[in-house]
Amino acid sequence: MSEDLYAAHIYVSGRVQGVGFRFYTIRVAKQFGLTGWVRNLYDGRVEIYAEGNKSSLSAFIEEIKVGPPSAHVSNLVQQWDKINARKYSDFSIVF
Repeated sequence: MSEDLYAAHIYVSGRVQGVGFRFYTIRVAKQFGLTGWVRNLYDGRVEIYAEGNKSSLSAFIEEIKVGPPSAHVSNLVQQWDKINARKYSDFSIVF
């Protein structure tokens, strides 16, 4: 029996652009076995879409709240959905 899959759509605000936040996100996502993507938004936020099991997504989000050393996360908004299958096979930066 396989574990239930979830998708988390996340918006991160603060000092999160120009500080290596996207590359940090990729490293952490791969560490937790997640798939999806990350991108900068024109309004200064970072948008993340991540797929995986609930415990991995929860741990990933806790790490994202901290961010890399030069970042400062002031707000994180998340929306979760249960999914039947992964849409992505890797985790990458999209533009």
